[in-house]
Amino acid sequence: MSRAVCPGSFDPVTHGHLDIVARAARLFDEVVVAVGVNPSKSRLFGPDERVSMLERAIADIPNARVEGFTGLVTDFCREQGAEAIVKGLRSSGDFDYELPMAHMNVALTGVETVFLPTATGQSFVSSSLVKEVAAFGGDVAAFVPGFVLEALTTRLAERAAGA
Repeated sequence: MSRAVCPGSFDPVTHGHLDIVARAARLFDEVVVAVGVNPSKSRLFGPDERVSMLERAIADIPNARVEGFTGLVTDFCREQGAEAIVKGLRSSGDFDYELPMAHMNVALTGVETVFLPTATGQSFVSSSLVKEVAAFGGDVAAFVPGFVLEALTTRLAERAAGA
């Protein structure tokens, strides 16, 4: 059985993320969507919230599941018995950033990295940009699932009220 890991922070999950997971699920028998938990980084949504949103978002992909992880993604891959890491690439900048990590990952554990280009129309979308645009009242409905938009809008309003 072939198994791949799609790692990320998913803060929040976007349609671009979901496209990569769905396409990876066509290439591998099982895909583990790995939600990175790094206590030193400030996130809009907590680990449990991000896992829950992803579980809901991938519910229609039968061979995909969601797990949280801390530490090195290669250690997580080893624990999961994964043979590959799947990463989406939006631009050459993403490639330049990801390639050294892919080399390090294969050198450390033999886990290969598979790069998938983002779908047409998604190459400019990132969680950070979605949060920034939404914080200034911009319409990001086209870039995230409806329930994520609702959670994002609510969280940003809570933060604005507390500021």
